[in-house]
Amino acid sequence: MRCLSSVKGIMRLLMLVLLLFSCRDIPNKNQEVSQKKMEAPNGRPSVNLVILGTVQDAGSPQIACVKECCIALQRDPDKTRNVVALGLVDDVHKKSYLFEATPNIGLQLSHLNEFASFPIQRLPDGVFLTHAHIGHYTGLMYFGKESLNSHDLPVFVMPKMQSFLTQNGPWGQLVSNQNIMLTPLEVNSGVKVTPSVSVTPFLVPHRDEYSETAGFLIEGPDKKALFIPDIDKWAQWNKSIVQFISEVDYAFIDATFYDEKEINNRDISEIPHPFVIESMALFNNLPAEEKAKIYFTHFNHTNPLLNPESEAFKEVVSRGFHVATFLQEFEL
Repeated sequence: MRCLSSVKGIMRLLMLVLLLFSCRDIPNKNQEVSQKKMEAPNGRPSVNLVILGTVQDAGSPQIACVKECCIALQRDPDKTRNVVALGLVDDVHKKSYLFEATPNIGLQLSHLNEFASFPIQRLPDGVFLTHAHIGHYTGLMYFGKESLNSHDLPVFVMPKMQSFLTQNGPWGQLVSNQNIMLTPLEVNSGVKVTPSVSVTPFLVPHRDEYSETAGFLIEGPDKKALFIPDIDKWAQWNKSIVQFISEVDYAFIDATFYDEKEINNRDISEIPHPFVIESMALFNNLPAEEKAKIYFTHFNHTNPLLNPESEAFKEVVSRGFHVATFLQEFEL
């Protein structure tokens, strides 16, 4: 009987040891979730940007344009030539945002909806505006009574842009009818739009007749993007664009004109965008990995970068830069 008791004692001790070791091997579920990189239901990264337009405010072809770059498009429009805009989708938290409200907003929202892994149902969760020039905010009109008649759509704006929209018709009617809900932004102060995404506005020099002009730093769980569709010459900015590029993973920057030849019929001082050739010269000595972050966008209808077969396009790519293209995707 003693032998049997000893065996039973040993068996109990072995069971206890095994139980202790098995408990140590059970992973903590919370730790597992925090350590594992979040993915969307379709297996792609949780947060992504999509380019919804790359053209300057007035579109392509431009109104009353009789140049070769427009005539063919007037007969056979290119549906990829939408005014500059970005879409952002957080598939895990089921949120979507639009950067800029362009005249092409209807088609762009449709593409944003298709891009998400969840149904957006007509409207994003918010719209961020850079400034009060026609290609960047006039798409708001489609949220009014004559069209969608939305309710309290968040529109993120800087202080002067907020005043402009509130105090001037027809935009003020969108506010008073609660079609849109203006959400104020502060310079260099980030807004957390989802648990994984924050957006920080900063000021850039530009023609500010009605509002200030903002750029945006968009931060996802893993990567950062810079969005500056409109700016005057880089030297007029009190920040270093080269330094800014070093701190992000993607830089979508103003490339309105390739060079001065495009605007030989107007006073160049009135449209002081940085020419692409000037930007490439400024960035020429950057390492290859820094150049690869740069995506030129916001092309005037005359800009040869709209044509992938042009010598200008080939030159930009050969020097290590990128030309933003419609529906191009970027992981954040």
